[in-house]
Amino acid sequence: MAVAAGAKGRIPFREYRTWYRLTGTPGRGRPAVVVVHGGPGSTHDYLIGLSSLSEDGWPVVHYDQLGNGGSTHLPDAGADFWTVGLFLEELDNLLRHLGVADDYVLVGQSWGGMLAARHAADRPGGLRGLVIANSPASYPLWRQEMEALRAALPPGVDATLRAHEVAGTTHTEEYAEAVKVFNDRHVCRVRPLPPAYVASVMETANDPTVYHTMNGPSEFHVVGTLKDWSVEDRLPDIAVPTLVLSGRHDEATPATVRPFLERIPDVRWEILEESSHMPHLEEPELFHATLVDFLKSLDGRRSDG
Repeated sequence: MAVAAGAKGRIPFREYRTWYRLTGTPGRGRPAVVVVHGGPGSTHDYLIGLSSLSEDGWPVVHYDQLGNGGSTHLPDAGADFWTVGLFLEELDNLLRHLGVADDYVLVGQSWGGMLAARHAADRPGGLRGLVIANSPASYPLWRQEMEALRAALPPGVDATLRAHEVAGTTHTEEYAEAVKVFNDRHVCRVRPLPPAYVASVMETANDPTVYHTMNGPSEFHVVGTLKDWSVEDRLPDIAVPTLVLSGRHDEATPATVRPFLERIPDVRWEILEESSHMPHLEEPELFHATLVDFLKSLDGRRSDG
């Protein structure tokens, strides 16, 4: 049974709770757009602008993945708890509970795009389309490209980063300042930083359990449990129209994105020239127009299941 328009709250997932927010009303002709945030270990906040899609008839679902934001926090859970399977199960549970599992589009950003692609590869019957924004197809590719991006940082920055990584002092202010140099180039180029982005950064900092466990201490020092994970082998199984988005200055470089283009049967790729990893914040009008154009192309289409 579908939830009411404008609802938000926490739904049961195993013995935990997943926070969600619904903008708009499902079941009125256009599929729900379910937004899958990045991290892993971030929150929905930095993607809240996508709720404006409801003004054109697409109900929008945001949620915080387990471990962060308004969902249940588990700071003592071990690395074996935080798995891709856990977050796939949580997404399935969300879709069922909100009553949108029969008619929805996934918009996944960064890690969320990989998670959404893996979900889509199982060919759920209600999935109408897929948007993969600023996502690599594999962490090995991501780590490889991080080496190139690090090498191009201003003199001395990468040496500072590596010294702290070797010493295990990635919690220090000096490391944070060097990380900022990278992030200013390849994560978000807007100044001052958008409040929605800052909100997610602060939420992650308040409880970095998931991010540190699955990713590592920074975007480019991936030493967590996902360091060898890839969705490349499942991409040919995706059977819905797919839009891939990335920024010209993105940490998700073309090399990390290209497998989506080579392996998903029905796919197109748009690069936003003035953006890095957050084109929805860096070029919001163009991002919105590109997304709406894709969503409109799905009108009247139904998955074969």
